[in-house]
Amino acid sequence: MNTYIYIYVKSIYYSMNKIFQISSLFCLSLMSTLTYAQTKFKPEDTEFYTPTLRTVTTAANKAPSDAIVLFDGSNLNQWVSSKNTSQQAPWQVKDAVLISTPHTGDIQTKQNFEDFQLHVEWKSPEVIKGEGQGRGNSGIFLQGHYEVQVLDNNNNPTYVNGQAGSVYKQQPPLVTAVKPAGEWHTYDILYTAPRFNADGVLIKKGIVTLLHNGVVVQYNTQIEGTTEYIGLPKTLVHGPGPIVLQDHGDLVNFRNIWIRPL
Repeated sequence: MNTYIYIYVKSIYYSMNKIFQISSLFCLSLMSTLTYAQTKFKPEDTEFYTPTLRTVTTAANKAPSDAIVLFDGSNLNQWVSSKNTSQQAPWQVKDAVLISTPHTGDIQTKQNFEDFQLHVEWKSPEVIKGEGQGRGNSGIFLQGHYEVQVLDNNNNPTYVNGQAGSVYKQQPPLVTAVKPAGEWHTYDILYTAPRFNADGVLIKKGIVTLLHNGVVVQYNTQIEGTTEYIGLPKTLVHGPGPIVLQDHGDLVNFRNIWIRPL
């Protein structure tokens, strides 16, 4: 009896092994056929010509042709007071430069935005005074809630998650991008807004990439929530929001501000 069982099991083993060998040969044959078939592709088989893309023109020191110009040196028509959005922005425009007027409050865009590319040029006050957070301090709030810090960073030590190029009180810049005192800085910001579901639950945090003077200082940085001066970030349910420029009591200059909704 045991001999018969052994022979039966052995027979099954050889049968299964044969099936495995045949299956392996079939798979190899199929892969070979597919590989051969791929070599029969023509270049045009993987090319497409529609839909055609819109054209964006660029020029030195000018906004791209499809950008919304928020400040070109002429007026503040795109801005209002954050204290009272029915009132015109109270900051000063002089010699094509927007100057943060101390103690008048923040200003914000009339329009609201979600995902975007934002370009801002800024310069610290001509007269250097104060130190740390008290020197050339302002900020750019994305959707009105998430601050990218603006601060004089020329030999001006402060906490690193509050220096120029930081996501305020959350993420310091990868490096400190400096320029000689009195020169203009550039911020180029790529921003993806946080997403909330129909119940107001956060399903995706915001992401920001920042080039400071052409140097990457934030790279796909996750924004943890509102940028609080005191305490931890808060999750605030919101939709599209404005770009806000902060009045922190210093005469920070701005120019050439434009945005491209994405």
